[in-house]
Amino acid sequence: MTTHTPIPTTSEQKKPTAPRGALDRFFHITERGSTVAREVRGGLVTFFTMAYILVLNPLVLSTPHEGIAPLGTSEQIAAGTAFVAGVITILMGLVANYPMALAAGLGINAMIAYTLVGMNGMTYADAMGLVVIEGVIILVLVLTGFREAVFKAVPADIKTAISVGIGLFIALIGLVDAKVVRAGGTPLELGLGGSLQGWPVLVFLFGLFLILVLHVRKVRGSILIGIVASTVLAAVIEGFAHLGAFDAESNPTGWSLSIPSLEGSPIELPSLATLGHFSLLGSLEKVGVVSVVLLVFSLMLADFFDTMGTMVAIGAEGDLLDEDGNPPRTREILVVDSLGAIAGGAGGVSSNTSYIESAAGVGEGARTGLASIVTGVLFLASMFIAPVVSMVPYEAATPALVVVGFLMMTQVTDIDWKTPEIALPAFITIIMMPFSYSITNGIGAGFVSYLVVQLARGKVKQIHPLMWVASVLFVVYFTLEPIKAILGVG
Repeated sequence: MTTHTPIPTTSEQKKPTAPRGALDRFFHITERGSTVAREVRGGLVTFFTMAYILVLNPLVLSTPHEGIAPLGTSEQIAAGTAFVAGVITILMGLVANYPMALAAGLGINAMIAYTLVGMNGMTYADAMGLVVIEGVIILVLVLTGFREAVFKAVPADIKTAISVGIGLFIALIGLVDAKVVRAGGTPLELGLGGSLQGWPVLVFLFGLFLILVLHVRKVRGSILIGIVASTVLAAVIEGFAHLGAFDAESNPTGWSLSIPSLEGSPIELPSLATLGHFSLLGSLEKVGVVSVVLLVFSLMLADFFDTMGTMVAIGAEGDLLDEDGNPPRTREILVVDSLGAIAGGAGGVSSNTSYIESAAGVGEGARTGLASIVTGVLFLASMFIAPVVSMVPYEAATPALVVVGFLMMTQVTDIDWKTPEIALPAFITIIMMPFSYSITNGIGAGFVSYLVVQLARGKVKQIHPLMWVASVLFVVYFTLEPIKAILGVG
């Protein structure tokens, strides 16, 4: 009878063990209860769960808007996306020793393509210049200690609620991306017309239940095995059925984004034509100072708090947080994240930010920056093997998000639900992330509600000054459009 050695429990992972080599000493692998094999597996899983950005970012940024041409072809933007993500993720591993990967942020790239570009003639280069400015400002806030201070001012229960909310959010992302849950119901519905239809959904269910079975059987590599097996199944199905890409009208049961088939050579030479295509002053000439300030503020706030929530969620999943809910090397994590925004703008591929999909790698056993280096190297390699990477469909990768969402949800018992001034803001934080489809909105709603509840309870002195600052900023963020209308800008 074959037996499988389970990944150590939290208490087992904390037992100090002597380092076993230079690599172990540098990354503290044994100290964090991990092994090189687990780090490699975790890095692989993280890459495959977020590799969709190599398809989706070019899809968003390569389309002309308002008659303004993009910075490059779809292939060039894909190569730039992979290059910047690879470099910054490797930097996260080396500098911060944290199992968190970065890549172009979906929310920000959409804001660039559909809001900034075309505004009074603003080009993609002008918009990327705003991203660079936003990144520099955040970097200054990190170096002065302000960003870290805001993070540490957040009550521990709210940090836990952020992790739980993100867990629900990524589980919903997994279900939506696999078309198990779709818009059109009240307001959502199960599958197509209230039932699960199509081969891609079958691939998702196969991957989900395979991972669940392997997980409860304590098989190492369960998530990675699930992704690979589901991809193979998807390729076989596509080879026989030729389903093609999803289209709401003509092909509602097609593959969501990537079609699991390989045509032509699996290797191609990349072009990094987007690098350096940004303009720092172009936006000022086109929309004016007031609009630039408000636009940079919008970009900055999303970057500022998204990473805070992500690094807490990843740290909680990997049992890497201290007693106050802070991850190790918080400043280094935030510095690299800020550099990601700058590099993404300078690279012409949008701000690079931390990805909650990294939690899938942590769920596979990753605990150190070595996993980030593995993910980063795979991003760099993907510039040359883009056809192979694009074979992994959403339906094969998203089961990992649902499983990791469950793992993160287990932290909900750590919240003090018997104390209203903590329980209510925690609840609002949790529900607003999936319901508004935004980590930033959930954090903001939690902060503002925490402030209101504390004031109602007469506990003004217990509110940290930086929580006041953050809450006021979020009020501005939530009412930005009326403010812009009053000021007559944008």
